[in-house]
Amino acid sequence: MESKEATVVGQPVGAAPTSESCDAQVVGGCSADGCGQANGRHHGDRPSERPVNLEVELAADAGSTGGMTMRRPVTAEETAKILSLHHAEQWPVGTIGAQLGRHHDTVERVLAQSGLVVQKQSIRPRLVDHYIPFIKDTLHKYPRLRASRLWSMTKLRGYPGSKSGFRAIVARLRPRHSAEAFLRRVVLPGQEAQVDWAHFGKITVGRATRDLWAFVMVLSYSRLRFLRFSMRAAMPSFLAGHVEAFRFFTAAPRTILYDNLKSAVLEREGDAVRYHPTLLGLAGHYRFEPRACAPYRPNEKGRVERAIRDARENFFVAREFKSLTDLNEQGRAWCLEIAAERKVPDAPEKTCQTAFSEERPRMIELPDDDFPVEERVLVRVGKTPYVRFDRNDYSVPHTHVRRNLMVIATDDRVRVIDPDVQTEVLADHVRTFDRDQRVETPVHLQALIEQKRRAHQSRGFDRLFSVVPSSQTMMDHIAERGGNLGATTSGLLQMLDRVGAQMLDRAVAEVVAHDQMNLRAIHHVLDRLRHEAGQPPPLSVPVTTDARAAVQVRPHELSTYDRLHQRPNNDSNADGGDHDETL
Repeated sequence: MESKEATVVGQPVGAAPTSESCDAQVVGGCSADGCGQANGRHHGDRPSERPVNLEVELAADAGSTGGMTMRRPVTAEETAKILSLHHAEQWPVGTIGAQLGRHHDTVERVLAQSGLVVQKQSIRPRLVDHYIPFIKDTLHKYPRLRASRLWSMTKLRGYPGSKSGFRAIVARLRPRHSAEAFLRRVVLPGQEAQVDWAHFGKITVGRATRDLWAFVMVLSYSRLRFLRFSMRAAMPSFLAGHVEAFRFFTAAPRTILYDNLKSAVLEREGDAVRYHPTLLGLAGHYRFEPRACAPYRPNEKGRVERAIRDARENFFVAREFKSLTDLNEQGRAWCLEIAAERKVPDAPEKTCQTAFSEERPRMIELPDDDFPVEERVLVRVGKTPYVRFDRNDYSVPHTHVRRNLMVIATDDRVRVIDPDVQTEVLADHVRTFDRDQRVETPVHLQALIEQKRRAHQSRGFDRLFSVVPSSQTMMDHIAERGGNLGATTSGLLQMLDRVGAQMLDRAVAEVVAHDQMNLRAIHHVLDRLRHEAGQPPPLSVPVTTDARAAVQVRPHELSTYDRLHQRPNNDSNADGGDHDETL
């Protein structure tokens, strides 16, 4: 078994443990089974007395091929101790590591993270020493250059070292940016609000998997927030979030601060910003000024970022909801009952609701009408009476197939109109966020079915009336008596295919003359006419296509077959001899 080393943080290497009851030495003798350091105390310690900053580092002896190291993070006290010993006492890295029981790489990492130069005494020259000037110059020009790329560049110049060790060298030589200081922003009441989207994962609706987004608006002065969830982060949901937020606040702020999202900013070149025209229309309707943050500067809208974090941790986690509407109702109640009662960071003596009562009179009053937020999509109707929208099919009247129509959709409803006649709503359906569903209105399909039936009857009438003229009179009588025209037409067409137009016209004329307007009477007349004409009964199903099967054979008397069995008068000889009988 490989020998191991155990080092206790806070004691020099080789020193005996502080417990008098532990006979094992720290180096080479102390183990989890021998003195109980695995649970943080020696056998002689009381259960309440635990050593502070205890760490066990297990490393293989020299010459071994592997080992496992168990570490805990460096504490703030150890960091301060390392910096003090190195810069104040001028201790080398190896001495500090031996004193604190830390690996020299750990000590070097702490010193490098502090932004100060590591004063390490090199025992022997390193392979990278000749390439240090090149590495520093390259990192000065490209501070964010990856260590793997820099290693490839250095290797091309003759560096023979490995990539793993090179990463640690680059980490120590990479220039450190000084910490940035920020000013606390002071906002007047009613002056500003901040808006942003937040992604809350995915939800399953039937067979569809949808993204769940949250529109968040925060008033910068009072910190009162508004939260609205939706399945999409597109412009219609963006506009609907503004309109419902203004209703929630019963007023609009004078300025709204946005991130550089596509629904707000189309193009940006320095300080020149081209806003989305729809957003400008919304701003003109509610009389507020849109303003975009600087790119990659989330600190400029820290209030809404903090509100999003609060919504994730304090509202959405472990939240159960039945539908999107239910989730939005719970979010509204959370904003009014919990989030509104929190303290304002700039004025701890006030709650958000109290600060909002001071802010509300200074906000802009809302107009009498709301800004239109419906989603409008131009769609093409195929040969079936359905329009395709958001992965689902919605029925329309069959009279509008093969045409371009417009879909007007909200989170609740889907309406279909004709772009040429926008005052008329062709279809109105409940919106579904499932996928591959067929949402239908029975009236649309029933009208198509009735038209198909009438078309079938119309084609049958045309054929009957053209070859069987007497059938028109029969149909008129049946219609007057409320009979079934469809069944009668179908039956007459079948008879027409079996017996022909001439015989069917005679049969129909006869039943009309006797006022027997039904198919059974026509069947009887046809059977009689065929019998009188000496024709065989018709076959409803053709058994063959051979022309010989249609040949008519004239029947004759069967008595001729009886004569073949009669013997002639001289059928026997006089001498009684046997003769063959011939037919």
